[in-house]
Amino acid sequence: MQPRSSVAPTGSKLAALTLGAVGVVYGDIGTSPLYALKEIFAHGRLPLTPDNIFGILSLVFWTMTIIVSLKYVLLILRADNHGEGGLIAMLALASQAVREKPELRRRLLVLGIFGTAIFFGDGVITPAISVLSAVEGLEVAAPGLHDFIVPVTLLVLTLLFAAQRFGTGGIGKFFGPVTVLWFAVLVLLGIGHIARNPAVLAALSPHHALLFIWANPGTAFFALGALILCVTGAEALYADLGHFGKKPIRLAWFGLVWPALTINYFGQGAMLLARPETVKNPFYEMAPAWALFPLIGLATAATVIASQALITAAFSVTKQAIQLGYLPRLRISHTSVRETGQIYVPFVNWSLYGCIVLAVVAFGSSSALASAYGLAVTIDMLITTTMTFFVIRYGWKYPWALCLAATGFFFVVDALFLAANAIKLFEGGWFPLAIGAVMFLLMMTWKQGRGLMGARLREDAIDLPSFLESVFVSPPHRVAGTAVFLASEQGSTPNALLHNLKHNKVLHAQNLFVTVRHHEVPWVPFSKRCELQSLGRCCWQVTLNFGFKNEPDVPQALGLLRSRGVLLDDMETSYFLSRDIVIPTLGSGMAMWREKLFASMHRNAAAAADFLSLPANRVVELGSKLEI
Repeated sequence: MQPRSSVAPTGSKLAALTLGAVGVVYGDIGTSPLYALKEIFAHGRLPLTPDNIFGILSLVFWTMTIIVSLKYVLLILRADNHGEGGLIAMLALASQAVREKPELRRRLLVLGIFGTAIFFGDGVITPAISVLSAVEGLEVAAPGLHDFIVPVTLLVLTLLFAAQRFGTGGIGKFFGPVTVLWFAVLVLLGIGHIARNPAVLAALSPHHALLFIWANPGTAFFALGALILCVTGAEALYADLGHFGKKPIRLAWFGLVWPALTINYFGQGAMLLARPETVKNPFYEMAPAWALFPLIGLATAATVIASQALITAAFSVTKQAIQLGYLPRLRISHTSVRETGQIYVPFVNWSLYGCIVLAVVAFGSSSALASAYGLAVTIDMLITTTMTFFVIRYGWKYPWALCLAATGFFFVVDALFLAANAIKLFEGGWFPLAIGAVMFLLMMTWKQGRGLMGARLREDAIDLPSFLESVFVSPPHRVAGTAVFLASEQGSTPNALLHNLKHNKVLHAQNLFVTVRHHEVPWVPFSKRCELQSLGRCCWQVTLNFGFKNEPDVPQALGLLRSRGVLLDDMETSYFLSRDIVIPTLGSGMAMWREKLFASMHRNAAAAADFLSLPANRVVELGSKLEI
């Protein structure tokens, strides 16, 4: 897969991308009116007075303005990594920017991986709270249906995750139109109530937010913990940059999403001013009785689309983390013959599903889940702001004062939201943090374990040119065909070659010693895919370069060598791999339990042949033991 064109789209292409961005990028934030305002006034913590309603509406509007419009849409989207976005792309940018400061680079890498791990915790809470809040409309339509809310939610989620293996190619084209319809309904629901009480529009002025904070500093601080709900999915703006581009994402936000959300929130506020008793579920109370069941159906469809976008993002982040060496190889299926970015990762799919089911059953309602939401996402927001500083300071070489001004304000805002949400740690905030902590442990254990393996392999390594020179002093029998030996370290003799010579006592007519490297850039073009060095006697050292969004297809990459005089006949080419068995030992490596964990992860990792797209009928694996 190659990157999206850097040429700014126009005309029908721009319209199509903008429509797609509405469906994929803004699904999460688009469904936040289902629960955000309800949770801010929940539990009677904040009296429903006109001043409080005006203050909260103003805070909602300016929270969206500062965090989404200014921070993400205008600033963060500028930090693209060759057209790609997301925390891993930002991590790669930041680590490259400070590559001459190794200690700082190491700390940023750890920080970025922690943020990536926390993303998985957020990925559990968001679908659970979104679908639950949509289905809770049943209770408004018919109070007797309360006991069916959790079972119906679980049924919807089960169908969603079961359908992942089929891909979204067939139904994906409906995501944009359905979500546009959803935003149109948000406008229709809100505008009628605003028309009855247009004075509510005065809350657009920031002075109402400032007066509310001045009069109720403690209450306002606690309110920040619920206010974060109105910007759920803001990180998706940056993560989906590579799919849609800056212009479509910005057009969708300023042209439809932001106005629709504002109108709906203000419509809810106008209704609360007139009918405070509707606070239990203001979103559904806005609708006339005859429209409730169709609205519940549309809301459920919108939350399913929002959840689908997050599941797809989880697959993509997992694949990128694997290629950067922070997770073991997992079985990845491609669900489209045309779009290589459409993938299905069974382990991630069902792990997410299990955690989401646990969250729905354990918390039981969107209000309870709201207590769990916020802490993980605000940590990610703070990490993104921190990374942005290092990108614009050291990567773009902007002056210190400008960098501090550009990110300092957002850092303070993010820190305030984080502090307010930290209060919810024991009310449920621990749940996504626990998932993130487990993921962080697994990712760091895998990375450090691979480092220990590499160090041990280098200790025992035999220099390849010297070894070949000694072999050809008394050369073994040469057989027809090509042997491709995969080696993790360039210039070292692959164990598979040693075992092949020891047991088979032959050498192929043509031998390629291939090292696959994954770089901290999204894409490596075909022109830079292969590096070739002749070792004499029809032997070559080959280095294949891939970005973290490239498909690591080794046979396809080796086919590029044809133009450089190295011809490979597919039917006469064999691929030799070494399958190392890790043996944990006491020593200066990791703690024994972590070495055992790494050994288990290594043993259960998917086959390297599948990950590298090697033909199954032409792969030879030779095992060896490796103590770490």
